[in-house]
Order: sequence, then structure tokens, then C-alpha cells
Amino acid sequence: MQPLRVQSLKDACISRLEGLILSGEWQIGMRLPSERDLAAQLSISRPVLHDALVDLAAKGLVSIEPRRGVFVSDYRVSGSCALLSSLLAYSGGRLDPAFSQSLVDMRLVVETETARLAALNCSDEHLERFEAIYSQESTTPRENGALVDLDFSFHLLVAIASGNLAYPLIINSFKSVYTHLTGLFFHRYIETAVMSEVFAYHRRLIDAINARQPEQSAAVMKEMLQHGAKYLHQIQ
Repeated sequence: MQPLRVQSLKDACISRLEGLILSGEWQIGMRLPSERDLAAQLSISRPVLHDALVDLAAKGLVSIEPRRGVFVSDYRVSGSCALLSSLLAYSGGRLDPAFSQSLVDMRLVVETETARLAALNCSDEHLERFEAIYSQESTTPRENGALVDLDFSFHLLVAIASGNLAYPLIINSFKSVYTHLTGLFFHRYIETAVMSEVFAYHRRLIDAINARQPEQSAAVMKEMLQHGAKYLHQIQ
């Protein structure tokens, strides 16, 4: 059972405005009401509304133009990775199949490269952290949430060990979507042989990185991601 979460006024405002935009009720190019009028309609203060609009602008959902107003943007053109969690929340946790496949394809490109670079650049400290995560995975009770966090930490560590400063930021930018999909996967297969296969992939990847085998590391990562995608498609 998921814990209850009480939204702040700002978060509630963001959710309401995102819904209006993503549903198409507020169309691309539309000028929003003035901050004073919109705040009054939502029964919130102007500072809360303004902070919410700044967040929406960072996600690429609106553009704030001085002395002109706030306009709905085409997020396909101006959106950022920060918008992924909003799309997931708006769709009730179910992403469009084409969008899900796009995420898989992106991970194949990014994470096979992080694995390759990790074999070339990882430090002894990174290897110790890999072993620590793997040990925790082996001993942690089969609780969905704990294993999801460990799995994300494993993939993030691969990105960190790559030595490329941008890759960890990319992985972190879609953490909410990543952990949501991983959570669905683990919930369905937590007590099956599929989970043992996941941990076996982790072991193989650690060994390939430790042996400084970049192409083998990339190949194991690719195989692991394709394995996860195959089973995830069966439950979405």
C-alpha cells in the first residue's frame, strides 16, 4: 500500500494547470488569464501561482513573456525531461506504448554507453559500491520499494562510474518514470525466476566492468535492458 501524500498548494496548482494543458483544454498558443485573475479563480495567492508557472515554464509547458503574459507552449518542441513525471501522473501511471518504447530505445543508447565507459573509467571505490549494492540486493527481503531503489542506484552508479558528468544527470532526470516502471516490473515478478535473472545480469555486469571489458559490459547492459523491456511489455 502506498503512503498517503498531501500536496502543497503549489503542487496542487501545478497538477491542475498541467491537466488543463495536457488534456488540450488549454490549447497551444493560448494566453493564460492574468496572474491576478487566475490566482483568484484557483483561490490561491499570486506568489504561489507564480512559482507554479515558473515550474511549468521549466518543463516546457508554458512560456512567460514579460509585459505580454503567459502562453501555452508545444511541449513536444520545448519540453524537457522534467516533464516525464507529469506525463506519467496525468496518464494515471500508464504511458502510451509508443512513448514507453521510446524510453526503452533511449535507455539502450545511453546505458549501453555508460556501461562501456564504466569498464574503462571506474575506480576501486565504484567497484566497492557495486559490490555493496549487489550484496544488499541479495539480502534485502523481497519488498518491492526497497529493491526498486537499489536497482535505480545500481544503474545510476554505472552512469557515475562512466566518468561522464552528463550521464548521471540524464539518468536522474527520469528517475520518477524509471522507478515507476521498475516498480510495476518488480511487483509482478518479485517471487519468480525473472527476478533472479535480473540479479544475475547485475553480477555479470559488475564482473565485466571489474575485468575492464568495455564491449562485454555494453553487451550485458543491452541484454539486461531488453530482458526487462520484454517482461514489462507483458504487464503494461
